[in-house]
Amino acid sequence: MTGQETAQGPKHKRDLTRRKVVAAGAGAVVAVGVGGAFAAGAFAGEETTAAKGEAAGTSGEACYRLTSETTEGPYYIDADKLRRDVTEDQEGIPLTLRLKVIDSDTCKPLANAAVDIWHCNALGVYSGYESMGSGGGGGGGTPPTGAPSGTPTGAPTGAPVGGGGGGGGHEEPTDDERYLRGTWRTDKKGEVVFRTVFPGWYQGRCVHIHTKVHVNGTWTDAGYEGGTTCHTGQLFFDEASVLATAEVAPYSTNTTTRTTLDDDTIYPGNGTEGGLLKLNYKKGAIAKGVTATLTMGVDPEATQDGTGDSVQPGASASASAG
Repeated sequence: MTGQETAQGPKHKRDLTRRKVVAAGAGAVVAVGVGGAFAAGAFAGEETTAAKGEAAGTSGEACYRLTSETTEGPYYIDADKLRRDVTEDQEGIPLTLRLKVIDSDTCKPLANAAVDIWHCNALGVYSGYESMGSGGGGGGGTPPTGAPSGTPTGAPTGAPVGGGGGGGGHEEPTDDERYLRGTWRTDKKGEVVFRTVFPGWYQGRCVHIHTKVHVNGTWTDAGYEGGTTCHTGQLFFDEASVLATAEVAPYSTNTTTRTTLDDDTIYPGNGTEGGLLKLNYKKGAIAKGVTATLTMGVDPEATQDGTGDSVQPGASASASAG
């Protein structure tokens, strides 16, 4: 584990007490509706976590421990789509992401919280920023092999190294694509499930997913409004799993030099507390799909500014979005 990355100064200021997520079409409005009543079976044929006996972590493993805060990076897009399936037309290994959000002080589940996720595709490209290529540097490097390639060398070009995970301030979107991004509501058990694809990698960062947790907002026909951001973090994948994906198309065509988990400058190196996901897949057949679970302990009274620091009540919040 190398030292924590120092985020550069934020370029924007934004009001975290006023936030709106636009519903993704009529289907999403029906699923949430005024007052936020959930429609049963949002994923056809999907058993609930409780039915499968696969709770997304347990309160005991994260109780009284805050999940590490990290920078949100330059590629966050607010007012994103309200949906659980964020895949759209993206190719890749199916990934079911099961998160449980709890109050780290009381260990009680946080119901009705809004959880954002966003990540790059199998080739390291973020929707909304396709012109920046893989990780903002336009790709390049050497293909991944049986052994991790370690930290890339040479001076990067284009957007700041770190892409969606480092500092450098917010980058304005360059296109209207919004795949692999979405927001959904935690249930009464504090659980939320997303359907996506296993992320790829890009210059300067290990494989990861970004996440935010918002509380005290209002669910309406328009989506989610108001509230505060109580957690900004990243979710990480173990090296063995990432190397397994590198043998599967389209990941196998990603020629960008890959940074390992241990060499990443954002991963805190503290396991599940730092966002390391528990992965479940059939050995030798990862292409068939992966289930990832994690319990996140958050402080619902905190306001996070997206840089990894808390904002005191009443203070204006600024963030580098990404």
